[in-house]
Amino acid sequence: MQTNFIIHPSKQELKIEVSNAIKNFDTHTQVLGQGDRNVIKIVAIEDKEYTIKSFKVPNLINQIAYRFFRKSKAERSYLYANKLIASGIKTPFPIAYQNNTTPLFFKNSYYVSELITCDLTYRELVTEPDYPEHEKILRAFTRFTYDLHEKGILFLDHSPGNTLIVKNGTDYDFYLVDLNRMKFGSLDLETRIQNFSRLTPKKEMVAIMANEYAKLTQEGESLIFNKMWANTAAFQEKFHKKRALKRKIFFWKKKYRD
Repeated sequence: MQTNFIIHPSKQELKIEVSNAIKNFDTHTQVLGQGDRNVIKIVAIEDKEYTIKSFKVPNLINQIAYRFFRKSKAERSYLYANKLIASGIKTPFPIAYQNNTTPLFFKNSYYVSELITCDLTYRELVTEPDYPEHEKILRAFTRFTYDLHEKGILFLDHSPGNTLIVKNGTDYDFYLVDLNRMKFGSLDLETRIQNFSRLTPKKEMVAIMANEYAKLTQEGESLIFNKMWANTAAFQEKFHKKRALKRKIFFWKKKYRD
């Protein structure tokens, strides 16, 4: 197995410790998140905590694609994090990434970043309508998204769990995570509004975001709301149809029965 390990220039003093943390990934016991595809664990290095995200071995076609033609998810996460920070957008500081390959195939990869302890994510705004300062946070989040768009950043995984929210005095800071799918460039209004579609199924939340976004863009509020809600409804319909199909196909799996 060949390894390509890259560490941030400002963190060279951690090179050995971070490399060893990746090598010993399976022995770390503090799991932050685990899905079908990836696992995130927390590790302590020199009295500071970091996250290591392990991306699983892709299918055979993607093993060839990532080996020769495409950057890995870990490498893209690292590069995009640096690009976000350079643009003034918050994200957990990128420490390192590692790709494991053979001469012909890509295998797996790891992305290491600083651990951010958040107060909530956007998901809590969806599930807890009485969350303190709910509307204030939602409007601040909308302004944050507008700032992304103005800077030509299209976060393709703009979904409830991928923005960490940290209370900072009387204000709130927003940190993007799960960074491997992004596009950069000038964004038209349709693309900007489409970017809100995965966040919430609640019409009242969409109305608040539309109101705030209309103020920022100086577009008509009814225009923004109608487009934003139509995109949201279309996404929800597609999501539930896809989940229903998976429930039929994978009926023995608990997560599709719940």
